[in-house]
Amino acid sequence: MSQNSSSKFSRRGFLASSIAGASLLSLHPFSARAAGAQAHLRILETTDLHVHVFPYNYYADKPDDTVGLARTAAHIDAIRAEATNSMLIDNGDFLQGNPMGDYIAYERGMKEGDMHPVIAAMNTLGYDGSTLGNHEFNYGLDFLMKSLAGANFPVVSANVVKEMGGSPTGDTTLLKPYVILEKTITDGDGTSHPIKVGLIGFVPPQIMNWDRKHLEGKVTTRDIVETARAWVPQMKEEGCDIIIALSHSGIGSANHEDLMENASVPLAEVEGIDALLTGHSHLVFPSPTYADYAAVDVAAGTIHGKPAVMGGFWGSHLGTIDLLLERDGNAWRVLAHEAGTRPIYQREEDRSITPLVESAAPVLAAAQQEHDETLDYVRRAVGETDTPLHSYFALVADDPSIQIVTDAQKWYIEQMMVGTEYEGLPILSAGAPFKAGGRGGAEYYTEVPVGPVAIKNVADLYLYPNTIRAVKIDGAQLRGWLDRSAGMFNQVTPGATDAPLLNPSFPSYNYDVMDGVTYRIDLSKPARYDADGNEVSTDSRITDLMFGDAPVTDDMTFVVATNNYRASGGGNFPGTGDTVIFEGPDTNRDIIVRYIVDKGTISPKADGNWTFAPLPDTSVLFETGPGATQYADSVPGVTIEPAGDGEEGFKLFRISL
Repeated sequence: MSQNSSSKFSRRGFLASSIAGASLLSLHPFSARAAGAQAHLRILETTDLHVHVFPYNYYADKPDDTVGLARTAAHIDAIRAEATNSMLIDNGDFLQGNPMGDYIAYERGMKEGDMHPVIAAMNTLGYDGSTLGNHEFNYGLDFLMKSLAGANFPVVSANVVKEMGGSPTGDTTLLKPYVILEKTITDGDGTSHPIKVGLIGFVPPQIMNWDRKHLEGKVTTRDIVETARAWVPQMKEEGCDIIIALSHSGIGSANHEDLMENASVPLAEVEGIDALLTGHSHLVFPSPTYADYAAVDVAAGTIHGKPAVMGGFWGSHLGTIDLLLERDGNAWRVLAHEAGTRPIYQREEDRSITPLVESAAPVLAAAQQEHDETLDYVRRAVGETDTPLHSYFALVADDPSIQIVTDAQKWYIEQMMVGTEYEGLPILSAGAPFKAGGRGGAEYYTEVPVGPVAIKNVADLYLYPNTIRAVKIDGAQLRGWLDRSAGMFNQVTPGATDAPLLNPSFPSYNYDVMDGVTYRIDLSKPARYDADGNEVSTDSRITDLMFGDAPVTDDMTFVVATNNYRASGGGNFPGTGDTVIFEGPDTNRDIIVRYIVDKGTISPKADGNWTFAPLPDTSVLFETGPGATQYADSVPGVTIEPAGDGEEGFKLFRISL
């Protein structure tokens, strides 16, 4: 299981500009103060790159200073130069996650001998090793193995199994469970010594649910901690001096549960592991985010006393673990340690972004051709829509720009529920308009005309990088969810003329339309919930709530496809916060792209599943963008007519209730 290498840890000379700057850098105290028989080893981590090589947002089709391995790379050589010995390791989720990844998988493909652009960029930087993340499996095993074939570094994964043995050490694993790197390390006196560094990798067992269609019948997974307890002693028997766990798993509960997704805390308890690289959660460690987690010490950068790091996502940070090692006979032990991260940008008080580094030209060059091809890909059609996708009336009527989102979410969750205890439950889908005027101004609306739909249009349909979730709720919670959304509307006195309809203080992202049921909203009643989600009235505004031909009763059960913000309690909606039954790894935006690619031509016509309850001799006014005029006659379930000019470029429209 070993991999021989005579190269020294420190790889200086990758970037000429960094070399020039390195002379201005001071050595880390561990390197500066290391005595004879002591050595400083710096471990550098990237994690959750998701194919972000370039500092570019392909959805928005514009540069982005917050992402990109090319930017992270500018840190790497300088940070290597601060240490006598260093290693560069990736912690998984590198093959999927932005349109470049989709372009390679869906359009260009991977033939034998092809080089994946993110692998080419990683090769340029001289990685020492990597593990698999859950997203490596999104395009299937054949794509994965052909992509990994181009890597000039070992990729390990201990708990993805082709054939089960009696215990993990008897398994036939998809990849090598671990690798032992035989290296040369320089001590404080400048003397070289051999050292064996073991890398062992882990991925959330939930890949068997998330990518069932690719993996079922081909591989299975074991529990992360169980697997580590079996393999780590064998690594020690083979002479490992230092063992680094590559845990593509988040920092979560300290209590071990079988097959838990975020297992890095109990993993740190496994005897023999010296340091942990974590990821998957798209967060930063050490950071105040984890201040109250059991067995986690943010100030020390440790989990169960062992150094750990999580380097953000999309190249946003470079993680660092510094180990001061002492030679004890023929072996090494950890004498002291530190952990930290280096960001590639700084967010200012006014929310603007200041880049802290420039892109490394060799990394850009490694993926330049694929970057250019991806730009062509995002700018041309991946599907067709036979309905204009606009959000001009998203707050006042069923709307096609929300319909495409709810259709895609429902399509995805239907697949995810197969084979689970929730299979067969009715699946609903909740979606909110993100571009609906307001403080964004009169032009802040989605508008995709009939015809080709390009990938960059998806950003217009779904602004945020939310991830998919599903919750299980009952009929009473469903009614409460809809009542909470109905806070968007002012109470209207029956018989009123041109009453203001929309509550300007209610954010559009908290206005959920629920597809899969039909309902009406009675504007004559007061809002059931206040601005903070507190119930202030027991009288529901939701009438004629039906599932199919049957009225929805309080004891009915539903699965609702939504996003991580809403499912975790964002907006304080009834039925959220503690009802999550599925946490997917995919962004809602990626799901929309997959849905469009799968369907070819989409027909997200608003089906008019909700309307306002009739109020005779009553009319209301609302503002929307001037582009709404051409669509006012085609809104289902409601009669809308122009009513003049609003303020600041908005147009007024009237609804007769």
